[in-house]
Amino acid sequence: MLQRKMKRRARGADDGRTRPVKITSIETLRTEEFSNVIWVRVHTDAGVIGLGETFYGAGAVEAQIHDTFAGRLLGRNPLHIEAIHRDMLNLPMAQSSTGVEYRAASAIDIALWDLFGKVCNQPVHQMLGGLCRDKQRIYNTCAGTQYVRSTNISPVANWNLGASKGPYEDLDGFMNHADALAESLLESGISAMKIWPFDPAAQENKGLYITAAQMKQAIEPFEKIRKAVGDKMEIMVELHSLWNLPTAKQIARALEPYKPTWYEDPIRMNSPQALAEYARSTDVWVCASETLGSRFPYKDMLDRDAMHVVMADLCWTGGLTEGRKIAAMAETYHRPFAPHDCIGPIGFIAAIHMSFSQPNTLIQESVRAFYRGWYNELVTTMPTIKDGYVFPMEGPGLGVDLLPAVFERSDLTVRRSNA
Repeated sequence: MLQRKMKRRARGADDGRTRPVKITSIETLRTEEFSNVIWVRVHTDAGVIGLGETFYGAGAVEAQIHDTFAGRLLGRNPLHIEAIHRDMLNLPMAQSSTGVEYRAASAIDIALWDLFGKVCNQPVHQMLGGLCRDKQRIYNTCAGTQYVRSTNISPVANWNLGASKGPYEDLDGFMNHADALAESLLESGISAMKIWPFDPAAQENKGLYITAAQMKQAIEPFEKIRKAVGDKMEIMVELHSLWNLPTAKQIARALEPYKPTWYEDPIRMNSPQALAEYARSTDVWVCASETLGSRFPYKDMLDRDAMHVVMADLCWTGGLTEGRKIAAMAETYHRPFAPHDCIGPIGFIAAIHMSFSQPNTLIQESVRAFYRGWYNELVTTMPTIKDGYVFPMEGPGLGVDLLPAVFERSDLTVRRSNA
C-alpha cells in the first residue's frame, strides 16, 4: 500500500514521468525518562516516514540534526542514501568518531533505510541484499533492567545492584550468582553470555593496576560458570576500554584457563599498535569495537592484526550505510562481524537487519533485560527470539514503529525542522 501511495504522489501530472520524492521535515523526539535515547523521523511529500534512532547525548544530537544537518537534507530525495550519508560526514568536524556528528548522522541514515524499505514494500534486510540465513544466533549481555536507562552510564555507578526486582536482573546475577544465571540462560536456549566483573577494580584503581584480591574476586564468576555448566556456555569478557596495556595483558593471562570466547575493548581504542601487542599476547580472540566511528579506524586495526572479531554499533558509527561497509571490509580480512547492542530498541532492530544481510555475521548481541523489558514500553513490536536465536523481522522497512503512547508522554520533547 505504501509503495502504491508513493508512486501515486510521485507521478508527474503533466507528462507521466516520476517526480523525485522530497524530504519535507525532520522531527526528533526524546523523553526525560529514557534520556539517552533520541528518535528521528524523516517526513516526505509522499507521506512516507522513516524512523531512526541513536543513543547517548540526546540533547546534543538534537541540536546537530536541526542546526546543522536539516539545512543540508530538507528538499532532497531521501532515496539518495549514499550521497546524503557522504554529505553529512564530509563536514570538517565529523572525522571518524562516535561523537555527536556521527551519532546524529547514524540516526538519520537508519531512518532513510527504513523509508527506503517502506517505499519498496520490503524489509531493510532485503534492501541490504537479502537473508544470508534463516535465523541468527544471539548472546546475552548480562545487563540489568535499569542499566544505561538514564543519563548516568558511567561504569559501576549505574549498576543498581539490589535496587530492582525485575525478572532479568542479569548484572546482579553475574556478580553474585553467575552459576545460576548461566543455568537460567541455557534453559532458555542461550549458550553465550557477556559479563564485565573487572569494572569495579578498574574504577577503583583508575585502570592502572589490579590487586591480587581484586583479581580473585573478578575471576569468581568464571569459576562458578565453569563449575556449574562446564563448556556448555560461551563467555564473552567486556573490559570497557578501562585498562592500561600491562594490566589488560595480566587479566588476559589470568582468564585464559576459563576459555573465554573473546576479550572486548581491553584498552582505549586509539592505538592500533597497542591493541596489536595485546592481541599477540593471548590466544583468546580480541573483539573491537563499538567505540570506533566509520570504517577507517577499523582498517587501521585490521592492518595491524589487532582485532579478530569486528564489532560495530550502527547508531554510533554511521548507520547502516557505514555498517555494511565495515562488515564487508571485515570479510576481506577473513574476520567475523558482530553487531553491538546495549542501546535503544530501534538500534537493536536495525542491527538485526544488518546481521541477517551480512554473510560473515558471527553472532548478534542482545540484552534480555531490555527486549523483554523497557523496549516494550516504547515500540510496537520486538523480534522473535527463541532457543538462542533471533528470527528475521517482517514487514516493510525496519518493521517497527513508536507506540502511540510515546507521542502522548508528558516528558516528551519534540523538535521539527520544515522545508
